[in-house]
Amino acid sequence: MSLNSEDEVKKALDIDSWRNLSKDKVIKFAAMMPDMSKEVSIKIIEQFPKFKELALGALSVIEKEHESTLASNAQSQTHVHTAYQDIRKMLQDELEREDLSAEDRRILIEQLMETGEKEFEKDTENKQFLDGLFNKALMGVGGLVAASLVFVGGKVVLQRANDSA
Repeated sequence: MSLNSEDEVKKALDIDSWRNLSKDKVIKFAAMMPDMSKEVSIKIIEQFPKFKELALGALSVIEKEHESTLASNAQSQTHVHTAYQDIRKMLQDELEREDLSAEDRRILIEQLMETGEKEFEKDTENKQFLDGLFNKALMGVGGLVAASLVFVGGKVVLQRANDSA
């Protein structure tokens, strides 16, 4: 999708005016910048004297959400690992019974091994989740840095134009 005018960008952001650009919309705006012409993005950013503060505020929101997600994920992982430990403890207790047949012992050992495999799969799944989360956060920060660079670059171009006039 190519955005060739301010109105197209506003429509994509679902805002009527640049005054309605919230921190969340700044993040979306930054993500859309590759789809905008350089002139359109500079023209838009020039209208925000406090763009830096908006970008930093958006980064703060991203950071808090990221930390909250990580904390929640850590707590969830602790519960999963504790549950698997509890299950293994119960299976081990059963294995210690004297009256078990060889077949019952084999089944309990298989169940013990299965819990280890499932816990390993959960751990791998979690690492993939964290990797994806990190990449998304990195993309958001990268977009805001790019937007800031365009903003600074636009100011330099304007300053040079004013100096030569």
